Amino acid sequence: MKWLTLDKIKAQLRIDPSFTLEDDILTMYGESAEDSVLDIIRRSHEDVLEKYGKVPTPLVHASLMLVDLSYKERGPVSSQNLYQVPYAVDFKLKPYMKLSDEDEQTNNTQYGKHCNL
Repeated sequence: MKWLTLDKIKAQLRIDPSFTLEDDILTMYGESAEDSVLDIIRRSHEDVLEKYGKVPTPLVHASLMLVDLSYKERGPVSSQNLYQVPYAVDFKLKPYMKLSDEDEQTNNTQYGKHCNL
């Protein structure tokens, strides 16, 4: 994982740190969440670090929310249970979304000071 840790994930899910039976699946959920966040904001991990100096807290929080969703909803999505990324996750990620090289400054101004860290 790039910015999540098993300790952060277990704290989010309220899993005792000494419980290690699901560490592999929690790691998979963490890696998947980080990759999803990067895909949604259309940035690489290196780009995030270069632009902000660290992974901003809202990106970490959104990643943990996606891990929580994956952990609770372990089954496949069906036509009866189809939904998009939760709004709270989308809301946290939008300010960091790279629209294009030309639109980046507009995006930073539009969504506020978070993007100018």
